[in-house]
Amino acid sequence: MKAWPKVPLGELLRRSDETAVLDPESEYHEVTIKLWGKGVVSRGKVCGNDVVSVRRVVRANQLILSKIDARNGAIGLVPPELDGAIVSNDFPSFDFRAPDECSVAFIGWLVRSSPFVELCKAASEGTTNRVRIKEERFLDQQIALPPLAEQQAIVARLDALAEKTRQVEAHLDAVERDAEHLLALRFRDAVADAPLRPMAEVAPLVRREQSIDLEGSYPELGIRSFGKGTFHKPPLSGSEVGTKRLYRIEPGDLLFSNVFAWEGAIAIAKPEDAGRFGSHRFITCHANTELTTAEFLRYYFLTDEGLLKIGDASPGGAGRNRTLGLDKLMAIEVPMPSLAVQQTFDRLQAEIAALKAKHTAIREANAALLPATLERVFAGSQ
Repeated sequence: MKAWPKVPLGELLRRSDETAVLDPESEYHEVTIKLWGKGVVSRGKVCGNDVVSVRRVVRANQLILSKIDARNGAIGLVPPELDGAIVSNDFPSFDFRAPDECSVAFIGWLVRSSPFVELCKAASEGTTNRVRIKEERFLDQQIALPPLAEQQAIVARLDALAEKTRQVEAHLDAVERDAEHLLALRFRDAVADAPLRPMAEVAPLVRREQSIDLEGSYPELGIRSFGKGTFHKPPLSGSEVGTKRLYRIEPGDLLFSNVFAWEGAIAIAKPEDAGRFGSHRFITCHANTELTTAEFLRYYFLTDEGLLKIGDASPGGAGRNRTLGLDKLMAIEVPMPSLAVQQTFDRLQAEIAALKAKHTAIREANAALLPATLERVFAGSQ
């Protein structure tokens, strides 16, 4: 960064203290600020009659911060849609003293940078759970401020980069939507007029109960909802297992969480899941390889039709009161096209999974581009 002159924030910002006068019958947005420069958003609306403590009004393009979390990047500009929203005293807001000398958009980008977050940390004090930014100390902090024309050029460059990263993300989303649509069409064609066969026949239950050694260690497996796959839990010692039954899981097993299968907690054990265990709440099925594949069954159970059948087999109320019954699961009839048709569909699933894995790497690089650029532009801004 060039040797820009240093300016105290207090010369650029003025505390706004517009007290909110609320109509008891009207609704008002309340403001929250996401961490790490992710934006100023509404936390929802509140009726004026329900507000019992003093509130302030914030205006579009004011700088606003969280006293508690400014040191974690909870700072940003009030967007136009939140003009007139209300905040508590934990969210001080600031007007710009001289917009013709200091670009609002420039400060909006600056406060998202890690150097500025460090500045906020330096302006904070307190014990572990009571660290808060001190406004006077914050306004005493100095930033490097280039001439207005250079500020505007930096804003234009960062705006363009942000738009490019948004376009990349939108393109990846569109490609993945098209791929999922293609997969759904191929599945529809695959199961058209296919016979139905019960799970007990095509993917029966398998229970590999593990004997427990008090000195042993038993790493557990978890299943994410909404078809998000498996995850690893910390290991339990034999003494922690106690009288609980554990069952060994092997790669390729079709897994159901008996309490959350109704919301898509259905997965296939991966090679890296080998050697892990599930409690009695895990239902483990082994696909009959002469009839079907675990990948094909998993896809089916995550379709609207499949989830409906799982829901019907999971009686009870919401949450943990809805339990997938073993006998009910085994009685579910699933479409069974020929094994060759299933395998062709699985190859398409694998190709789309590989595409998404590539997209994940692209997304990570894309997400890192803007923060890295902010770091370069504003290095030494404190």
